[in-house]
Amino acid sequence: MASLNKVLLIGNLTRDPEVRMLPSGRSVCNFGLAINRNFKDAEGNRREETTFVDVESFGPRGEALARFFSKGKPIFVEGRLKLKQWESQTGEKRSKLLVDLENWEFMGAKQDGYEGQSREPDSGASQAQAARVAPDSANAVPDSSSPSAGDPDLNEDVPF
Repeated sequence: MASLNKVLLIGNLTRDPEVRMLPSGRSVCNFGLAINRNFKDAEGNRREETTFVDVESFGPRGEALARFFSKGKPIFVEGRLKLKQWESQTGEKRSKLLVDLENWEFMGAKQDGYEGQSREPDSGASQAQAARVAPDSANAVPDSSSPSAGDPDLNEDVPF
């Protein structure tokens, strides 16, 4: 029987990402995500429900995330559910469901501070990721067929 383990979430970071090194030398980044849901209850009253999810990312992807995000920033994450199991100091069996991050995207507007940052993307990142993480419009060659090619102010209002 086929299976699928895919999670797509948009939310805000509940805390600053924490990066630490494992004994193997590999880095791991952990952060919390709050996902809000607005709805009307049976009586017609507007309600808000928040779900808190822990997210874990290994390697350069998590390190880059930690450089660009902080508590309260919106983010789109893509990953898979993962069950962690351990035994507490008192001998109790414990478990926790979290998201193992596979990819992330910026969700904020330009005024959120994502564009024009002086930080360089991870050297191990692909050029496509580098363009998404830190676009460099100063070196871009305008397309003469574009209506905004001669006017840089028109590019400011493009939502994507």
